[in-house]
Amino acid sequence: MTDTSYDLAPGDNTALVSTPDVKWSGLLVYTTGLVLAVGLTATSFWAANTSELWGPGVSMGLVVLAIAQMGVHLVFFLHITTGPDNTNNVLALAFGILIVTMIVTGSIWIMSDLGQMMPGMSMHTQH
Repeated sequence: MTDTSYDLAPGDNTALVSTPDVKWSGLLVYTTGLVLAVGLTATSFWAANTSELWGPGVSMGLVVLAIAQMGVHLVFFLHITTGPDNTNNVLALAFGILIVTMIVTGSIWIMSDLGQMMPGMSMHTQH
């Protein structure tokens, strides 16, 4: 099975896809991505500023919307797929995620450690 047209991102124009009903229009793909991205952004702002949602669930909802936003950008704008020709792109993306995770985790770790070692403000204000 060499025809892997199911493993193409929207907007990929390769030799594997040659039928007009499978080919994606570039304008349609980017417009769809834009509408999805704007919709997810608007939903995030609504979720953060509304009192209609359960308070503790808002942060989890924002995390889910952020992950969906990243997925939209990866598929519709960066055309990242799991195809054999995109192995380097996926590895570069995974390495970038690893580095960002290490930097954020390390920064939080250092800040929390410094916060525990610093004396309280009441010690500085006493004379």
